[in-house]
Amino acid sequence: MVAAAFLPELWTEILVPVCAVIGIAFSLFQWFIVSRVKVSADQGASSSGGSNNGKNGYGDYLIEEEEGLNEQSVVAKCAEIQTAISEGATSFLFTEYKYVGVFMVFFAAIIFVFLGSVEGFSTKNKPCTYDNTKTCKPALATAAFSTVAFVLGAVTSVLSGFLGMKIATYANARTTLEARKGVGKAFIVAFRSGAVMGFLLAASGLLVLYITINVFKIYYGDDWEGLFEAITGYGLGGSSMALFGRVGGGIYTKAADVGADLVGKIERNIPEDDPRNPAVIADNVGDNVGDIAGMGSDLFGSYAEASCAALVVASISSFGINHDFTAMCYPLLISSMGILVCLITTLFATDFFEIKAVKEIEPALKNQLIISTVIMTVGIAVVSWVGLPSSFTIFNFGAQKVVKNWQLFLCVCVGLWAGLIIGFVTEYYTSNAYSPVQDVADSCRTGAATNVIFGLALGYKSVIIPIFAIAASIFVSFSFAAMYGVAVAALGMLSTIATGLAIDAYGPISDNAGGIAEMAGMSHRIRERTDALDAAGNTTAAIGKGFAIGSAALVSLALFGAFVSRAGVHTVDVLTPKVIIGLLVGAMLPYWFSAMTMKSVGSAALKMVEEVRRQFNTIPGLMEGTAKPDYATCVKISTDASIKEMIPPGCLVMLTPLIVGFFFGVETLSGVLAGSLVSGVQIAISASNTGGAWDNAKKYIEAGVSEHAKSLGPKGSEPHKAAVIGDTIGDPLKDTSGPSLNILIKLMAVESLVFAPFFATHGDFRNPPKYLRLVFSRYFCFFVFVLLETNERVDNRSFVGFGE
Repeated sequence: MVAAAFLPELWTEILVPVCAVIGIAFSLFQWFIVSRVKVSADQGASSSGGSNNGKNGYGDYLIEEEEGLNEQSVVAKCAEIQTAISEGATSFLFTEYKYVGVFMVFFAAIIFVFLGSVEGFSTKNKPCTYDNTKTCKPALATAAFSTVAFVLGAVTSVLSGFLGMKIATYANARTTLEARKGVGKAFIVAFRSGAVMGFLLAASGLLVLYITINVFKIYYGDDWEGLFEAITGYGLGGSSMALFGRVGGGIYTKAADVGADLVGKIERNIPEDDPRNPAVIADNVGDNVGDIAGMGSDLFGSYAEASCAALVVASISSFGINHDFTAMCYPLLISSMGILVCLITTLFATDFFEIKAVKEIEPALKNQLIISTVIMTVGIAVVSWVGLPSSFTIFNFGAQKVVKNWQLFLCVCVGLWAGLIIGFVTEYYTSNAYSPVQDVADSCRTGAATNVIFGLALGYKSVIIPIFAIAASIFVSFSFAAMYGVAVAALGMLSTIATGLAIDAYGPISDNAGGIAEMAGMSHRIRERTDALDAAGNTTAAIGKGFAIGSAALVSLALFGAFVSRAGVHTVDVLTPKVIIGLLVGAMLPYWFSAMTMKSVGSAALKMVEEVRRQFNTIPGLMEGTAKPDYATCVKISTDASIKEMIPPGCLVMLTPLIVGFFFGVETLSGVLAGSLVSGVQIAISASNTGGAWDNAKKYIEAGVSEHAKSLGPKGSEPHKAAVIGDTIGDPLKDTSGPSLNILIKLMAVESLVFAPFFATHGDFRNPPKYLRLVFSRYFCFFVFVLLETNERVDNRSFVGFGE
């Protein structure tokens, strides 16, 4: 008999929800502090509240008054711009969620029908998959509860993205106003606002999953195999919504950004975020719907899937066999400890130390990663000691592998520290403080072509170390604890998700703050401060994408292992023709997906460029600043394009596992999953880092903080124009295709796991029910027609005369 965990079940039942509630309470406290910065043209606009403690700027007045400007009019203008951005972002998300809601209902019906058909919608109990001597709940129950879990995951993901967006749009003007007191005051507001999103998402995701498990347990009782198989729907719901959020938001923001930059910066030679540019509001709205709402849903999906993968494997290991609830909840205990660790870490940025100079911003953000990783290592040791038996067994492809608790501790730690390595390598290749980005900036001397060549080379090179880090994590974690070790390694990488999201959300908030400062006509000194915040945010955003991609690789592999086990595939033989075909097709899918998303951005950007040009050419006084541009039309172009263009890539990802698994069987689908994982990770890292490097090379020239940078500037110089072109090319890479690819690889894997019972029964087109044969035959034809037709559909217009 395997020993039980040291922590009693009752304490586990208390600790997990308490930690989640603490996370939610801390996020609300941070929001309360941010709300004390008043966006109103009264005396309160000059101070951050009634407290006169002199800490972090609260209670003190402006260090400097705006030069020659009426303070009340500036504050009122900031409030007006903030409202416009918030309304635009809210309008887009509601429009997007209408379409996503239809998909949610449709796909929930598919889950129920397909999983229910595994046993002909029988209501009788069945022999358990992994132990025929026991009986488990019928497939119809799994279908029903998987459907409910899918809806819960989808709704939680949607709410995560929406609340993140509302928090960001609430904080952007407040960050701008606090910049009048100093860069440290603005940093505090931006970071606290990011922390609101980080803790709210991490804690609510944990709480909903925990409640779902306990409610489902009322019906399933001792059938933990069926219980946690049904729970996988939670991860599927989270990631499916994240896909549409990432793709739709990415197309929206990059269509506006590219249109604004190409006409505003290159053709009209006006500053970034200049209020004369008709696309500027759409650009700022895009930062929130893409980088905030999309990233929030993305990382929530990663967390949900990693938890589900670990729970599925654990349910057929000694944890599930012996009904050890505390050990079974080990993934949730890791996440609970992560919330407490991130709470302590946040205080180092907001209370223990104060930013006083621009050069301290980036180190403060990087210290968040280091501090959280170090403290979390200790936290994992505590959780592993109290939450795990000293020895237990883990299911390993048909056998039970004996594992020690210290080995599982190392599995989590290797994922945690691999995430830190990936983060710092990403920073090295995307920050303009280091030679790679400076070399890209220097290449702009000879034009855009050499800039593009250097940027692509940098992106390819940046893949090397992260792949070795991921490979080492897989080797160590699999050696110690098979696929369960890989799953908890992914959770280790995501254990500090609250801090990671806080840092990531900080970037778009700072970017919006700079845009508001420019549009409100605030002094150049204020814009310099917001630009410094934004530059640090660009690097941290790249770090966040690195975390998301690295964790997606581990999550996808863990889900892949759970899928082949559940589908009854003991080995995946690459010499089998079906598997080779699957590998080739799977490796091709990220390229197909990237082509679709990048073409969508290009098509939408073309319409945006034409509209911005039209307004500059037809609205008298627009360039002189005496007339107001038509912002609403540009917002509509981005909205319409993103809603329409997000559907084909979403269909590609969601329908591929269903069609391959049904027509060609689980072996071919295994090859597809492996191929997409290997190919997708490489492309995602390269695309994200290439785009980030081009962006920061442009900012390096614009800032002119060194003699080398000054020799390439100023704004409007030929090297600067070449840098802007590189940045424009990189926009869809780093904010649309790259971040979306990590969702592709893990979403296909979790979808395959959810439908594994169906594929195992009816895969390879074996004895399908008559109605399913009819549905799938039409599905397949429709799928191929829609994707191929949409992928080739372009407004048959060229970019001839683009610079005219």
